Amino acid sequence: MASRFSELIDEARLSARALLDFGDNLLHPTVRLGVTGLSRAGKTVFITALVHSLTRGGRFPIFESLSTGRIAGARLVPQPDDAVPRFAYENHLRTLIDDRLWPNSTTDISELRLVIDYQRRNGAERTLTLDIVDYPGEWLLDLPLLTKSYEQWSAESLALSRREPRARLAIAWQAHLATMLPNAKQDEQSTLIAAKLYTDYLRACRDDRFSMSLLPPGRFLIPGSLANTPALTFAPLDVPQDGHAPNGSQWAMMQRRYEAYKDIVVRPFFHDHFSRLDRQIVLVDALAAFNAGPEALRDLEAALSQILDCFRIGRSTLWSTLFRPRVDRILFAATKADHLHHSSHDRLEAILRRMVDRAATSATFAGAQVDVVALAAVRATREAQVRRDGETLPSILGTPAKGEIAGGDMFDGDTEVATFPGDLPAQVDHLFDGNDAFRGLSSAESDVTDYRFLRFRPPLLDTADADGPVLPHIRLDRALQFLVGDRLQ
Repeated sequence: MASRFSELIDEARLSARALLDFGDNLLHPTVRLGVTGLSRAGKTVFITALVHSLTRGGRFPIFESLSTGRIAGARLVPQPDDAVPRFAYENHLRTLIDDRLWPNSTTDISELRLVIDYQRRNGAERTLTLDIVDYPGEWLLDLPLLTKSYEQWSAESLALSRREPRARLAIAWQAHLATMLPNAKQDEQSTLIAAKLYTDYLRACRDDRFSMSLLPPGRFLIPGSLANTPALTFAPLDVPQDGHAPNGSQWAMMQRRYEAYKDIVVRPFFHDHFSRLDRQIVLVDALAAFNAGPEALRDLEAALSQILDCFRIGRSTLWSTLFRPRVDRILFAATKADHLHHSSHDRLEAILRRMVDRAATSATFAGAQVDVVALAAVRATREAQVRRDGETLPSILGTPAKGEIAGGDMFDGDTEVATFPGDLPAQVDHLFDGNDAFRGLSSAESDVTDYRFLRFRPPLLDTADADGPVLPHIRLDRALQFLVGDRLQ
């Protein structure tokens, strides 16, 4: 009964907030765009490039309202949420253009408000307010915890940790877990050790060599001000899903802290931010998962499915806007397309599309639009034909970051080099089994293909233009058209 009462209170809060947002939207048409990404996928770069493209302009043939000149201008204004940090757009832009460095990843939520002045197709002058909400992808993958008990989460986490390559990374944590008796008296020191070892295991899973994606609880990897608090000091135990924790036991303490994590971390994010989103883009570093192998891609596929399950899928209607706001457009974007030759861009997109296909199909039936794109929000390379051993090869040219190593050479951060990226398979069907689970490359493909890539510096831009330099991109215009194009008609 108490649980049901709590759910009703939550629903009332969501409905009240939605009603306030709806009233404000009548006076000031607004789109709240959520931007998130899974582990170094490029959220900060994407937002910086998006804002720069709207305020500065550029070549965006697919983004119809900009390419046809109907967007008269765009400007940043103070954001409405005083308790949310502002996205440091200006600093990130200077880092990209002046320093030619990639901005540091954000580890907390931030926000930016952009007002777009445009002309409707019928000639009427209008404005659209775009609220960009930036948050870590790890937080998104925490939302399913709201519907899981501690016992369910423990069982799922233990099952995952017993599969390779996770099993070899979980050895130290599993060894400590074997010494913990769930029904024994609660032991703070044993719990601290368990939480640390479990966090170390999650961090190892995220390493580039393995590139696992399903790594909740997300705040274990990005603790912020909650580091070392009891709400972040718990770990799975090997307990029955339908069991009952004895009072004062190790099990009861872990269960209590897990519930505290949901109350202190997950629910406030859902109520205050996630439930208010209208559109969402999820950035995915699919190439990193491809490098790490079939296990990483299977893990990514499972993560993408869970991400779609997080959203209140369905087309927004008057009733849903008033009482049950829901995201009606979701874009999955495979980033770093500039690390591949253009002949592989569609292939990268096809692989990501296949990975989200089952979950996206159910979303489409509910009225939401789900799309997939391969892009580079800021293109760090250009293409060329290079002669090698009498053969002309398609290559990409870029400046590797200082300290990058390839072929035994360490780069100084100033020298442009040509690299020969592997071609993704032209046909993707054979990469998946009958259930659309990733099966992997054939042995022949694995022997001849290596998708590892250098980290390139941002491009050197021409700063002579009075209006400032234009950031080059790949398919950023297509992403903008899907996310906000319909609201600029």
